[in-house]
Amino acid sequence: MTVLALGTYWLVRNTPIFGAPEPAAPVRHEPDYFMRKFAVKTFDGAGHLKSEVFGTEGRHYPDTDTLEISNARIRSISPQGRITVATGNRALSNSDASQVQLFGNAVVVREPATDARGHVLPRLEFRGEFLNAYTNSERVSSNKPVTLTRGNDQFTADSMDYDNYEGVLDLKGRVKGLLVPSPARPPVAK
Repeated sequence: MTVLALGTYWLVRNTPIFGAPEPAAPVRHEPDYFMRKFAVKTFDGAGHLKSEVFGTEGRHYPDTDTLEISNARIRSISPQGRITVATGNRALSNSDASQVQLFGNAVVVREPATDARGHVLPRLEFRGEFLNAYTNSERVSSNKPVTLTRGNDQFTADSMDYDNYEGVLDLKGRVKGLLVPSPARPPVAK
């Protein structure tokens, strides 16, 4: 009985004591990796190029899963084949580049294209100090002053929201527009 008591005593003394769990370290907004003079390409399930992201320097933040890019250039290709190019002094992109915020000399350009009915869509360009581009849904918005150029027409506004799928542009604030008439077409002979 004494040996059993001494063995139990020894076992209790040498058993590790588990302390209270330590609180998790607060999540800090610090980059976990850097890239310099880089290009990142994203492909869809069929292997077609979906987007390309270029920059002079990139920083990935794991707490928000975002990529901050200096001298950014993002090129996206829609499933319909429309090409959109976004540039800015600085950009903040989510993990799949479906939302890109452009800061400083922000420009988003949709190159000329043809819609499903065969109508030619002229070149469309947005300029401002801040643009928020949603590449998958083909939307561009801004809460800062913007300039929109569509073909030869030009508009300015204090803020805007553009939906390419719906073909709707919502300009707000002080809006000014310059519509340039297209050349007259000759009458069709019968």
